Amino acid sequence: MKRLFLLPPILLLPGCVVGAIAGTAVDVVTLPVKIVSAGVDAATTSQAEADEKRGRALRKAEEERGRQLRLLNERCRKGRPLAGDDCSDVPAG
Repeated sequence: MKRLFLLPPILLLPGCVVGAIAGTAVDVVTLPVKIVSAGVDAATTSQAEADEKRGRALRKAEEERGRQLRLLNERCRKGRPLAGDDCSDVPAG
């Protein structure tokens, strides 16, 4: 008999409340999938990201080689080469 009293209030709930409850249930069910997906995205690197990282590393290495060459040229030009410097290709200045 008490069950009959519970049924009518449930049927009287507005549609938006039922929709909100259903939406919350869907969010709760899909939350673990979203968390795992975010973890996988954070742990893996796409090919584009890997290419960008490799390009940055190559540019940085090239800049360092250029800097070292300029320093070598300057030392040789001033007549103060280091022990390992080869000043034979450096024009006299």
